[in-house]
Amino acid sequence: MPKIESIRGMNDVIPSNVVIWQSVEKCIRSVFGSYGYEEIRFPLVEKAELFSSVGNSTDIVTKQMYVFEDKGATEIALRPEGTASCVRACLENDLLRVDSPRLWYMGPMFRYERPQKGRSRQFHQASLEAYGIEGPHIDAEVMLVAESLWKNLGMINSVRLEINTLGNKQTKNNYKKLLQDFFEPFEKDLDQDSMRNLKQNPLRLLDSKSKKIRDMLRDAPLITDHLDKDSAIHFNKLQDVLGLTGVSFNVNGRLVRGLDYYNRTVFEWKTNLLGAQDTVCGGGRYDALVEELGGTSCPAIGFSIGMERLILLVQKLNIEEDVHNSNIDCFFVCLAETAFSQIIVYAEKIRKNIPGIKLKVNFEATSASSQFKRADKSGAKIALIVGEEELKDNTISFKDLREDFPQETLSLDKTIDKLSQIF
Repeated sequence: MPKIESIRGMNDVIPSNVVIWQSVEKCIRSVFGSYGYEEIRFPLVEKAELFSSVGNSTDIVTKQMYVFEDKGATEIALRPEGTASCVRACLENDLLRVDSPRLWYMGPMFRYERPQKGRSRQFHQASLEAYGIEGPHIDAEVMLVAESLWKNLGMINSVRLEINTLGNKQTKNNYKKLLQDFFEPFEKDLDQDSMRNLKQNPLRLLDSKSKKIRDMLRDAPLITDHLDKDSAIHFNKLQDVLGLTGVSFNVNGRLVRGLDYYNRTVFEWKTNLLGAQDTVCGGGRYDALVEELGGTSCPAIGFSIGMERLILLVQKLNIEEDVHNSNIDCFFVCLAETAFSQIIVYAEKIRKNIPGIKLKVNFEATSASSQFKRADKSGAKIALIVGEEELKDNTISFKDLREDFPQETLSLDKTIDKLSQIF
């Protein structure tokens, strides 16, 4: 039969890249947890109406969702984003009634769009959300969580924070009308998608990649000049708090987000190192979303990190956090086929005595040179060698692959003792 290939825009992650993903994911879990955010998990599939009810004028919902009927004739969707699912899970599991939960999650999302570098049809996000807190201090905290992550990953000097405010619902509606009036003389210059956005959600024009539209926007009104009083106070206080914490930021009056539910604070962490796909992390407030999905009024804020773009940035900066050394600790080199059975016994005793050690056994009868090349490529620090002589003497040869120490021949117990001191 012909070779079957993966679906366009849905990509494999091979082992050499998986270790980079794991390293970054471990860092994310550590940083999110250090701020008191707890992990939540919810399904990949939801009823399609969950997303269409909160974003029916966005491309994500109108063009990009994977929607189909299941065998019960229910219209379901592969989740295109996580916030609506998180709110649904909070309401269904009664997490908001007696608490103000701070949550995080990580996993795949699905959007049918043109695949590009850093943008796939199955992509991954790491997100956090905070519920039930009104003031700007929680806005500042979620930005600080992201900043802490960039510091831990060693990329703080390669990203920048941009912030804006969309005001309350009335402010947004008034500003949409201002944009529609502003663009009215230019309608003949707009393409079909831009005309649709102008009528349905003119805020999307602020995020246009079209040079022609971006040139027009130079003279467009800024929402920060038309804020309601409470939103202006909130935004000014947020800037004061960020200033106190030492976070560098720029106010970008054109900044918007891709879904309809955002209000007040919106923000993005951007980089100059990934070309057009320059947003690594984006988020903001969605104070009305819980109520829109059937709950009682509950303020909320959160962000999502595009994992594919973050991994590209990690690789671009060559900051894999010693990924190779974190992969394998020890590599068993077998110089005699008759030693395979004994090596299995040795390896199990080592694992039992040193929980968590990452130990790989070679079971291929190849040359010593070939096996040492594999050991080096695995990132292992120590090679444990068993040949005919070692098998006869019940010993193991111990070789440090990263330091210029002399090779030793040890008993199993002494090998375990020595490995325990290292790992």
